[in-house]
Amino acid sequence: MSRYQLYPEIEPFRTGRLQASALHNLHYEEVGTANGLPAVFLHGGPGVGILPVYRRFFDPKVYHLVLPDQRGAGKSTPHADLRENTTWNLVEDIEKIKNHLGIDKWVVLGGSWGSFLALCYAIRYPESVKGLILRGVFLGRSFETDWLFRRGMSEVYPDEWERFQALVPLEERDDLLKAYYHRLTTGNEEEQLKFAAAWSRWEAATMNLVPDLEAIEKLTDAHIALSIGRTECHYTVNRFFMPTDNYILENAARIAHVPCRIVQGRHDMICPVRSAWDLHEALPKSELTIVPLGSHSPVEEAMAAELVRATEDFKRL
Repeated sequence: MSRYQLYPEIEPFRTGRLQASALHNLHYEEVGTANGLPAVFLHGGPGVGILPVYRRFFDPKVYHLVLPDQRGAGKSTPHADLRENTTWNLVEDIEKIKNHLGIDKWVVLGGSWGSFLALCYAIRYPESVKGLILRGVFLGRSFETDWLFRRGMSEVYPDEWERFQALVPLEERDDLLKAYYHRLTTGNEEEQLKFAAAWSRWEAATMNLVPDLEAIEKLTDAHIALSIGRTECHYTVNRFFMPTDNYILENAARIAHVPCRIVQGRHDMICPVRSAWDLHEALPKSELTIVPLGSHSPVEEAMAAELVRATEDFKRL
């Protein structure tokens, strides 16, 4: 067993809000040491928001960790709002928070959607990034979306897939994304919440090697499920607001000099190993660790140990 473990539970030493636009007000928390090595944690989804366990990947005696809720997620307001909510809005928000806190450069850790956002941010602002730690790599390519919502993961989880598509009439099942998006953005609140819970369950039930019933219950709670379902579907149908299908790999040379650790679960069903491998190939100086007993969840013991190992090594930055 690895000697690396999550740090003990900890409360923020400060919380704050930033008016990112006339519409969006962002919540963030700061953990650890105020004058420590700056780092930012980018949550997944989009729409999941910050969970208390995310504070525990960094040594609080060394790091000044910032954990923002992205637009429409967590405690940011307005909740689950899709207006002015694109990848590039979120990228600018990260830089605004950095400047607001008087930080020059920071370590950026992101998992799943957070890995995609971290990469987009680093490509746009390479001078702001001291190092990248990426988990469950997602590159926003069409084959990744097809795997999740057309044909791929459904072959591994046919029982959960049947539950996911059961809410949609047979005549609309050839485009489940379109059907879900329509119901998540129109109609009454009860209908939206029903489809949001189904969307969140599809992911929550497939993110661990052994299904985590507590995580499923938490992520299908009405408040968090609405932001996950609406926001993820919004980004997916809009192809993550990317100018090309392979934008990150096409622009990887811009961040080739940035120290990068990639932690990937061998059994990650949501973000298969292929994307982590392709990114590693595009960033030859990166370090890729494929965790034999890892899946998508960052808090599984083997995955958490590798993420903590990366933050420990990055103390030297």
